[in-house]
Amino acid sequence: MSLASLLTSGRIVRPGQTVCAYVPIGSEPGSAHMLTDLAEFGARVLLPVVAGPGPLEWGWYYGPESLRPGPYGLREPMGELLGSSALRIADLVLVPALAVDQHGSRLGRGAGHYDQSLPLTSPGTELVAVVRDEEIFRRLPSEPHDVRMSAVLTPNRGLLRFG
Repeated sequence: MSLASLLTSGRIVRPGQTVCAYVPIGSEPGSAHMLTDLAEFGARVLLPVVAGPGPLEWGWYYGPESLRPGPYGLREPMGELLGSSALRIADLVLVPALAVDQHGSRLGRGAGHYDQSLPLTSPGTELVAVVRDEEIFRRLPSEPHDVRMSAVLTPNRGLLRFG
């Protein structure tokens, strides 16, 4: 089952919710088509914009034609930036990861943008690491500043919630 199908099956995303997502690069799971599926399902989709060394900024996704090249090979939304505080309106944040452990510790690519951004979410916002099935580990190293994920989403195992 595709990640888009898993997300829109009614158990994870509901129409009208705001989802912070990402455009996958390299071997990251997901697809640009997943964003279109979320939008057609009725979710409002925010995408990250790297605007410097600090937290991510966010912009609305209006379809594949609304994306431009960004740093690190990313594809980012064109148009108005909503700032880093836009995370406060998210119901769900899909977080790309290299690995996640069974306690919600996430290993990212090392630039620290998500580490600085995730603390800006509202309490209770679901934070979901998106990885491949083989990228879930028993224990990963973590730092005090790391924000734990509330769940992990994989193409074959679906959504697994922690704790």
